[in-house]
Amino acid sequence: MTNLLIEDVDPSIVPDKFKNPETGAIRLDALVNSYGELEKKMSEKPTHNAPASHEDYCVNCDHGMFQPDNDINQRLHAKGMSQEQVQEVYDLAAEKMVPMVKQIAGDFSADQWKEVSRQLLAFGNRNLPADVLENLSSSYEGVLALHKMMQSEEPSMKKQTANPSKTGSEDLQSMMRDPKYWRDKDPAFVKKVTEGFQTIYGE
Repeated sequence: MTNLLIEDVDPSIVPDKFKNPETGAIRLDALVNSYGELEKKMSEKPTHNAPASHEDYCVNCDHGMFQPDNDINQRLHAKGMSQEQVQEVYDLAAEKMVPMVKQIAGDFSADQWKEVSRQLLAFGNRNLPADVLENLSSSYEGVLALHKMMQSEEPSMKKQTANPSKTGSEDLQSMMRDPKYWRDKDPAFVKKVTEGFQTIYGE
């Protein structure tokens, strides 16, 4: 292949910045300098305005499912990633992974609750009057109290304790039948009932 000489180049295809403004001749020095600058830029390592240290990344994880990981940030920093790029990595992880994790956690919790609720109902039917069990199961505090009773394996409320406490089991049954407890959910009254259970069955 014959080498192309500057004299053989058609001046009409060369940009004006590479021509002598007076004669229109091609300026070889301008072409060489431009090529050198282009080669320099192409050989430089791409940069994404990465911070000075991986510890300077400020990653937002408001979803609460996971927090920024130091090892991951070190690896991302080694790739020259900017703050925006690192945030995008975490956002993509949250977008794809969080729904899946929540689904798994939800399924697991649902299965657990099915078993616990079955045990609570069986325990309540064996040891409590029907109306008391209904009142207990209608509130968060009541379910907690029922769970504590089942775990402690205390005697049935149908049987009066040998040494009645200040608020005995019969008093609690009467209080839970009170509309202020099961219908109005009066905070002070509910608290009194809860404290009564804690007195008898412990924390």
